[in-house]
Amino acid sequence: MNRYFYIDIEGKQKGTFSPDELRDEHVKPETLVWTQGMEQWKRADEVAELSTLFTGSSYAPETAMAGQMQQAQAYRPATPYGSQTLQPMPKTWLVESILVTILPFILCSSFLSLLGIIGIVYAAQVESFFNRGDYAASAEASRSAAKWTKIAMWIAIGWVLLIIVTVILVFVFVGSVAGIGELLNT
Repeated sequence: MNRYFYIDIEGKQKGTFSPDELRDEHVKPETLVWTQGMEQWKRADEVAELSTLFTGSSYAPETAMAGQMQQAQAYRPATPYGSQTLQPMPKTWLVESILVTILPFILCSSFLSLLGIIGIVYAAQVESFFNRGDYAASAEASRSAAKWTKIAMWIAIGWVLLIIVTVILVFVFVGSVAGIGELLNT
C-alpha cells in the first residue's frame, strides 16, 4: 500500500498518508496527490488506488473545477518531481568543500584542514532541504557551507605559506652556517 502526499487548499504539502487516512483528511477528487514512483502530481481521482475514496461522492463538476483552479494557482511543488520551481537551488559547495578538506590534508598533513568536513556536512544538506521545499533552510545551509569551505581554504593557504617560509628560512640558515664555516676555515 502506497503512502501519499497531497496539496491542501492553502497550497501546502502534507503527508504521508495511506488511502484510508486520506479519506479522514477529506481529500477531494481534484486534490493533487503524489507518491513514490509517480513522475508528477496527479488529481486524486486519476490515481487507481484512490478511486475508491470517491465512489458515491456528490461533488458537482463546477465545484471540482473551481477547487482544481484554486489549487493550481497556489501550488508550489516541494519535490523534484513537480512541474515547476519558483527559485533556483542555492549553490551546494560540495565539490569545493571536499577539495579543501582532502587536498591540504594530503599535501600538508594539517589536521586543521579537517574543519572542511563541517562544510561538507552543510553542503550535503542544501539539496535535501531544497527538495523538501524549504528554500530558506537550503539557502542557510548553502551560506554555512560557503563559510566553512572558505575557512578551510584559508587554513590550507596559511599552511602552504608557512611551509614555504619555513623552507626558505631553513635554506637561509643552512647557507649562513655554511658561510660562517668557510670563514672559520680560512
